[in-house]
Amino acid sequence: MKNKRGRARLSRVPLVLSVIAALLGGFALSTGAEAAIGGGGGGKPRPSYGLKGVDKASLSGSSTNDLKAWVAARLANDRKRRAHTLTITPAKAPATTTVKAASFQTLAAAAGPSALVLYDNTGPYGYLGELYAMAIANLSGHFGTVTSKPVSAYTAGMVEQYSATVYVGSTYYGGTIPDAIPAAFYQDALKTSKPIDWIGDNIWNMANAVGIETFKQKYGWDPTNSYFDNGGGVGNITQVAYKNQTLTRKIPTGYDGGVLHPAISGGTYPQVTTLATATDANTGATSPWAIRTGNLTYVGEIPFTYVSESDRVIVFEDLLFDALAPATTERHRAFVRLEDISPKSDPTELRAMADYLASQNIPYGINVIPVYTDPKGVYNNGKAETISLAQAPQVVSALKYMLQHGAVLMNHGYTHQYSNVNNPYTGVTGDDFEFFRAHVDASDNVIYDGPPAEDNAVWAQSRVTSALAAFTAAGFPKPTLWTTPHYAASATDYKVFGQNYTARLERSLYFAGTLSGGTVNPTRYIGQFFPYSVKDVYGTTVLPENIGNYEPVPYNNHPARLPADLIASAKANLAVRDGVASFFYHPYYAVDPLKQTIDGIKALGYTFVGPTALAQ
Repeated sequence: MKNKRGRARLSRVPLVLSVIAALLGGFALSTGAEAAIGGGGGGKPRPSYGLKGVDKASLSGSSTNDLKAWVAARLANDRKRRAHTLTITPAKAPATTTVKAASFQTLAAAAGPSALVLYDNTGPYGYLGELYAMAIANLSGHFGTVTSKPVSAYTAGMVEQYSATVYVGSTYYGGTIPDAIPAAFYQDALKTSKPIDWIGDNIWNMANAVGIETFKQKYGWDPTNSYFDNGGGVGNITQVAYKNQTLTRKIPTGYDGGVLHPAISGGTYPQVTTLATATDANTGATSPWAIRTGNLTYVGEIPFTYVSESDRVIVFEDLLFDALAPATTERHRAFVRLEDISPKSDPTELRAMADYLASQNIPYGINVIPVYTDPKGVYNNGKAETISLAQAPQVVSALKYMLQHGAVLMNHGYTHQYSNVNNPYTGVTGDDFEFFRAHVDASDNVIYDGPPAEDNAVWAQSRVTSALAAFTAAGFPKPTLWTTPHYAASATDYKVFGQNYTARLERSLYFAGTLSGGTVNPTRYIGQFFPYSVKDVYGTTVLPENIGNYEPVPYNNHPARLPADLIASAKANLAVRDGVASFFYHPYYAVDPLKQTIDGIKALGYTFVGPTALAQ
């Protein structure tokens, strides 16, 4: 299929973080975007966002299946609790229940904000708690240092050693699963003046532990009389309003665990502030999505699954400022990168992009694949073809022209494809994954199969080393920024990238076992993207790409994404007080859609900056 410019193009599909959509609501994992460079032959257009990093749930396939089972178990317990038939066994008291003050002075936070992230890890789906905790830890890494641990490892006084504590309740304790939260945490959460952010389950157990009336007297609501299912199901909540923005919530039937409906006490009890409001599309009924009284902020669901670029996870991403950087001033920046540039790119198109962006005084990134290969001759009449940058002098000249006119060089893999096999499309540079295996199923969905069999640190480093050598051979300086092809790699690979580059600019996958220090499970992960720079759980600075990319046609069950869609997502992200609207664009498309997108984002009040400024 030829594009409107008359040049046959194959637009690759990026796998980004669908996982996030499910988790992320961040983590995970959310819709990602990225596309392949144009090949020489015809072909079905493959939008870059077609591969979202996993599935629409923002989770790996196995984790998405577990999410559905988790939802069923959660709501079953919620109905039992509402009927007063759920037996909850308190956590066993530790052998030593008192801690000398001097013994936890060593936990004192370093200069700057520090966050304690606590998570559940018990029950049949306990690992989901670690996935969600990674999403929170990554976001908290924007502000300062982060310590993450299972809530069962909490000891008395720990909350006082951090600027703020975030607990994500993902195991609905009751029945055969005893409460794993130590009594000390319930008491400390009540007594501390430090910010406590509580997400999801088990806030009712805190009220029971400290006394329901005591809880109501301090916080003005009764969690023991608050439920996800008030008797008529969880409803159909599709929108969350926050700071004059209407955010989306798109969760399919069977995967929606609901939003807790808080029983506000009213009267002489403390006033509860509603921070965000949920709306049921079927009834029009509204209810609080996030509330705050004093130092306790409660979020009524875990927002890290089935996320999108305009999703309700944006609320939580902004609420962290209240806990960790309340003095932050309003600032809205934007960033654009040109994607999937290779030795086969059209120099004229590259110069046209450079001239337009320079005319607007817009700094930008250029994501370059240093070696193009078509091992099976898919676009070369059956004859294998490989071209390095050094063998493409006109492209090199155009890239150097771009660097002289506001561009920053970024490394986008070595060949952006894997071996000589379809992965999942053609085996050609830009079409396929490089550091992950994938296939397209009978329903036209991209399925992530996991890291290649030979994946290890040496293999990943060899590809990075080869990529850097190809840049050097063409006369370019070493790129300091990296974007993973199709946003997918193993935990090992991500760590290798972090050892070679100052930062990654992308959406990423985060694997179970990373926080716990156990064996990393390549089949359990969450996808996530960010509205600001973070230091992630791999120890690397990650710069944001959070509003996707322009794709004029649908593919792999993902709709087209037009300038109006990107602008709408940028508008939604205005709710983040110091956030970024970051997107990418393929230079084989015409300049006009890029101009429309940039003009629309500017009109919202965003200021365009270069990639290195995003870390500030």
